[in-house]
Amino acid sequence: MDALLRKIKQCTICQEHLALGPRPIVSAHPDSKIVIIGQAPGTKVHKTGVPWDDPSGKQLRKWLGVTDEVFYDETKIALIPMGFCYPGKGKTGDLPPRPECAPEWHKPLFDEFKNVELVILIGMYAQKYYLQKESKKTLTETVKNYNQYLPKYLPLPHPSPRNRFWLTKNPWFEVEVLPELRKRIKKTM
Repeated sequence: MDALLRKIKQCTICQEHLALGPRPIVSAHPDSKIVIIGQAPGTKVHKTGVPWDDPSGKQLRKWLGVTDEVFYDETKIALIPMGFCYPGKGKTGDLPPRPECAPEWHKPLFDEFKNVELVILIGMYAQKYYLQKESKKTLTETVKNYNQYLPKYLPLPHPSPRNRFWLTKNPWFEVEVLPELRKRIKKTM
């Protein structure tokens, strides 16, 4: 897997589309038991090179009920985005993840894993890519029907502070989904 990770970190496949240039961000190990598939790094993560090193990551660790030490232990948790580089700024936030990354790198990464027990799909890009026809019309419906995808997948909304409105509008998420998520994380560790 080390050779594959080096290759990914040198990737320039969509260089001409990246305002800040390529800087693929990924963390994985053959022994990872949990794989978290997010959207794409933001500007802060692009600068630091550390996955989920931002307010969204802090919220995600809170949802998972894990410490930074556990979260960044790649033998436990692999952190793989749909788009490995910062995609740039759009009108209402960051642009969507580049579409080249997941088809190019996800299968080779999953081929290296030996013990994956749970894949957490954060946001609609990851959910549509992995759940395909099984995903619902909206992210809310997909997350609400999380039981349908277990034990392999667990869909989540993005933990961005911008999603406060969604969380307020969907109180069932904290009551139903988060306890199930934490239970499965604890069981897998």
